[in-house]
Amino acid sequence: MSISSTLIICATATVVFFNFSIHKIDEGHVGVYYRGGALLTRTSGPGFNVMTPFLTTYRLVQTTLQTDEVKNVPCGTSGGVMIYFDRIEVVNILSPSYVYDIVKNYTADYDNTLIFNKIHHELNQFCSVHNLQEVYIDLFDKIDENLKISLQNDLDLMAPGLTIQAVRVTKPKIPEAIRRNYEIMEGEKTKLLISQQKQKVVEKEAETERKRAVIEAEKQAQVAKIQFDQKIMEKQSLKKMAQIEDEANVARLRVTADAEYYTATKLAEANKVKLTTQYLELMKYEALAKNTKIYFGESIPKIWGNLSPFLDQTNDKKSLSG
Repeated sequence: MSISSTLIICATATVVFFNFSIHKIDEGHVGVYYRGGALLTRTSGPGFNVMTPFLTTYRLVQTTLQTDEVKNVPCGTSGGVMIYFDRIEVVNILSPSYVYDIVKNYTADYDNTLIFNKIHHELNQFCSVHNLQEVYIDLFDKIDENLKISLQNDLDLMAPGLTIQAVRVTKPKIPEAIRRNYEIMEGEKTKLLISQQKQKVVEKEAETERKRAVIEAEKQAQVAKIQFDQKIMEKQSLKKMAQIEDEANVARLRVTADAEYYTATKLAEANKVKLTTQYLELMKYEALAKNTKIYFGESIPKIWGNLSPFLDQTNDKKSLSG
């Protein structure tokens, strides 16, 4: 065999060796390796990696968020009715640091054991203790949360590192006759809800009208009170004005009376000072001086005495005529 042929064979063997030994791990995955069917402790991250060709094989294990779908899950209720859940979605994520332990205990297809089989088990456990009404209507909105809690509690014990993010459950399929009954029942319930809603609307309108009437009455009462208070204020103002005017008149009269009293007092005091004995004697003589006739002699009293009966008769006539 020539040297050139040997080189060609060696080059071909080298290319084949490297072709089967170099492999690629995608982002979001971890590679696990098997040799002779036994799981090796070695794992690899994303990128190009090398392994022993023909003796070693590898599997990719996803470590990003993934959704496992469990389809057509049968479930028997406590009343003996068989129903089927068309699809159940389980959103989960595996931590890269726990890949080796989980693959070692449950293989690279760990989701079959830890998720798919557990979904069947937990769902049948739930249905077996509830009747159709509870599973299909009353407790349906709680099934996904109950499944999530049950799965996570088991995984925390069996497979730490695998986390359930969410569980979504579709409406189960029930026998056609029962489904029609539920549709009729839902129709009647809808009518009842509409009737109740109409009643609430009527009650709300009546309540609104009542509140409007109360507000209007309160407004009128407030207006009447304001008008009444205004009239009272007007009356009080007029009363106060009259009172002020009366007080002014009283004050004016008091001043006038005081002035007159003062004048009379001063005049009396002046007269008291003025009417002395000498002044009165002077006035007497002045009055006598003004008389045109003066009678002298001792017979004057006798003359006046003879006239007395005549004067008395004259006075008697005046009294009778009066």
